[in-house]
Amino acid sequence: MNPNPLSSHHVYVPHASSDPRHVAVLARDRAFDGAFVFAVTSTGIYCRPSCPARRPRADRVRFFASPANARVGGFRACLRCKPDAQDADAGDAATRGVVKALLEIEQASRPMSLDALADAAGMSRAHFQRVFTRVVGCSPHQWQTAQRAERLRSGLTAGAPVTSAAFAAGFESLPRAYAAAEHHFGVTPGALRRGAPGETVFYTVAQCALGHVLVAMTSRGVCRVIVGDGGDALVEQLGREMHAATLVADDPAVRETARAVVHAASGATLAHPLPLDLRGTAFQQRVWKELTRIPRGETITYGELARRIGAPGAVRAVGTACGANPAAVIVPCHRVLRGDGSLGGYRWGVERKAMLLRSECDGEPVEER
Repeated sequence: MNPNPLSSHHVYVPHASSDPRHVAVLARDRAFDGAFVFAVTSTGIYCRPSCPARRPRADRVRFFASPANARVGGFRACLRCKPDAQDADAGDAATRGVVKALLEIEQASRPMSLDALADAAGMSRAHFQRVFTRVVGCSPHQWQTAQRAERLRSGLTAGAPVTSAAFAAGFESLPRAYAAAEHHFGVTPGALRRGAPGETVFYTVAQCALGHVLVAMTSRGVCRVIVGDGGDALVEQLGREMHAATLVADDPAVRETARAVVHAASGATLAHPLPLDLRGTAFQQRVWKELTRIPRGETITYGELARRIGAPGAVRAVGTACGANPAAVIVPCHRVLRGDGSLGGYRWGVERKAMLLRSECDGEPVEER
């Protein structure tokens, strides 16, 4: 394998951690209190976004417009954050409007017009478009297309015929379904259904100072660096995220790269930049590229990061892009803090973020687990 530093420009459908609601939960963002509650399927409990309890895994989270909806869904209120007692006027009105629109999109069987979404959010068409793009990181049209593409992928990988999966996902025609699949996944619907033969991903798992780390590469470069507590769980996560690829374990070239990532996870400096193949929206690519420019031992705020990419009004969208970062440590989203200096959220756990910053900023190596 001889990867080069050129990145792919395919656009992928954001997974749960790209959803602004999930980012708000990870960051315990009080601005979203009153906009929704989230429930955890493994505990049967629902909470407000700012609940101080330990953050759940993305695949165990469900979102509800109100505590009443969560109770109808069979969940009970958290005794710690008391979501039933939260002020109905808490949070930001514009944010609540966007979250309401997101819920409308999820429940709709067909695409909703901009006017219908603006009415649901209680805003003018132009104001809703601006606020939605700021909070979510893309336009309402782009978000709806991404959601339909994800439903199409789910249907095809479950074995549904292309035509059935396309119309069940909400596409009005097959040409639009084909265009969405090729735009978001880089393959045709038929290739998705067959498992996208031809794409090969090499990976390996190693122990590191942060627990376990999985490093995955395509022929173009590193496409995933996932950190967690157990190697088997990381392999399962890779399989879910890259279900259409042929996964090859323990390739020698990946083991060499993994050793560099393991050293970086303990606070060491990478000897040289690693080739990357990170697939995301144009906005996410801008954020991730700027993250790699933050020097080791330094931190910036989400607001400063937004200014550096030329989008000072897109602070929440920047946070969303950081939450979607697929390459822990080597794309150092851990070096971004809230405006008040607090850690904020981190996809792989706030404790790991604190450990990384301590090792980089104070020069204290992270002890091996």
